[in-house]
Amino acid sequence: MADNKNGREAQAQNEERRQRERAITEELERADEPEPPVDPTELAYFETELESLEFPATAADVVATVGDHEIESADGTYTVADLLPDAEVESFESPAEVRTRVQRPTVAGAMKRVVEAADEHQSASFGASQRDGYERTFRELRAIDADDDDEGIRAIAHWIIERIHEKETLPGSRDVRRQAAKFCRSNGYSVRNDEWLGI
Repeated sequence: MADNKNGREAQAQNEERRQRERAITEELERADEPEPPVDPTELAYFETELESLEFPATAADVVATVGDHEIESADGTYTVADLLPDAEVESFESPAEVRTRVQRPTVAGAMKRVVEAADEHQSASFGASQRDGYERTFRELRAIDADDDDEGIRAIAHWIIERIHEKETLPGSRDVRRQAAKFCRSNGYSVRNDEWLGI
């Protein structure tokens, strides 16, 4: 690259992209999770499209700006609007955070449904650790029953949404884990006591 302003900016952008890819790879290794079904190159391209947004940004802002953008994964093609809630209650600190959210479309779609259901009932508000607990439960279900069309993720998301509508409050993270473990065991998946779902 030429040693001029444009060349230096391109080098800086390439370095930032490589750092983001390394961070995601390290996060995956630490979490001992399978590779996300979305190609990292596509995610990097998607993240550059988010640069027109000012962060922190709400999920509703992201959907309004890039909601029609399509993301291809091993499981199919999704729009950003399919994966993020059109809600003000969810926000992102950076483009990398949005990218991390959409890299697992099945989990993101389930969380979208839950967040939008909670948003309908003002008394059903998320705490950060509760939201993280729900998402981790969905990721564990994805790892367990990835070959069964993610039936477990759909079943537990449906159970959470029913609880929100019936009680107008979010079930506790522990209750969600317990329900997920019950689903797994009743469908022939073994869940050890030392695992996340092993309640």
